[in-house]
Amino acid sequence: MKYKHLFGPVVSRRLGLSLGVDVVPYKYCSLNCVYCEVSRTTHLTLKRKPFFEVEEITSELNDFLQSKPELDFITFSGAGEPTLYSLLGELIYAIKQRYPQYKLALITNSTLLNEPDLRREILPCDLLLPSLDAASQEVFEQINRPCDKLTAASIIEGLVDTRKEYPGQMWLEIFIVPGLNDNLEELELLKDAVQRIKPDKVQLNSLDRAPAEDWVQPALFLSLEEMRAFLQEDNPIPIEIIAKPHQQNLITPAERETLDELINLLKKDEYTKQELASELQIHVNEVSKLLQYLAAEEQIFSRQTPKGIFYAWKM
Repeated sequence: MKYKHLFGPVVSRRLGLSLGVDVVPYKYCSLNCVYCEVSRTTHLTLKRKPFFEVEEITSELNDFLQSKPELDFITFSGAGEPTLYSLLGELIYAIKQRYPQYKLALITNSTLLNEPDLRREILPCDLLLPSLDAASQEVFEQINRPCDKLTAASIIEGLVDTRKEYPGQMWLEIFIVPGLNDNLEELELLKDAVQRIKPDKVQLNSLDRAPAEDWVQPALFLSLEEMRAFLQEDNPIPIEIIAKPHQQNLITPAERETLDELINLLKKDEYTKQELASELQIHVNEVSKLLQYLAAEEQIFSRQTPKGIFYAWKM
């Protein structure tokens, strides 16, 4: 069965073996982050909608989980912002009722956490992974390129309120973009925000795959360690680095056939990630992993166009 909403399971440093669940259409998001690995946002919105029937998603989960696979998490994530799905609470309830043995994680950009109804919906999740990349409005707009009327201050307030109400673990991610949020002034503001939010821990991340904007560069590991030490000073909340100094990108035997199909496509023409996902009938996140593998092997090149980033085989 080909899945529209499920991808993986994937192995990650944060979540172990995680089955991804994508609940919004491609690139529906409240932010247009410069570092996004699935390209620029095409539908910038804060409006929550019932994009899909809950039964459409649970039917895929029923098919996948019938063999009772071992998973560390079922994770709401994907190529957009999952909290834009207005039936998220209903979906969470349905999964918890039928599959209580599985833990649920939610990866979110935090932009809707100031809505009390949403905060109530996500309470049954076992792990919340929100993000906060900037505490000043200027840097927030430079990195995250938000919907109109979104402010860094409102996101921080939403995170503060969520921590007060949410009984599970909260791991706050800060994505470092060199030249924007790695200066002393911004780090001071982020440190103050962290101490107000009181997450269980903070995770520093940086670029690992091709970004939406090609000028974005990964942070040096030494710089990340210096930032970690600064944020940790006089702060009881654990700070850890989840960005890798080198990505060991392995392709599993199950992915090899799909990789070969992708290579054949790229040898004939150039494609965006979404076009490749459509051709191969796999999730765009899985395409990203395969492209990263080929890029590390220096077998492909990419070019930025007004229509997106196109990938092609090196002749």
